[in-house]
Amino acid sequence: MEITEIKISDDCIACGNCESVCPEVFKVNEKSEVNTKADFKKHYNEIRTAARECPVEAIILKL
Repeated sequence: MEITEIKISDDCIACGNCESVCPEVFKVNEKSEVNTKADFKKHYNEIRTAARECPVEAIILKL
């Protein structure tokens, strides 16, 4: 499977977990932001881990 898009819902609490798991793809300021130029395929496992570990399930992956 391949991740084609990542969205962050308004539920994001900017906890920083996604950035600590995959800083190449996620950056947290007021809320998490996605580096759309990142290679999602290269970071597939880390992105999935960040989404799975998000405490408010704010990371939405389109496969």
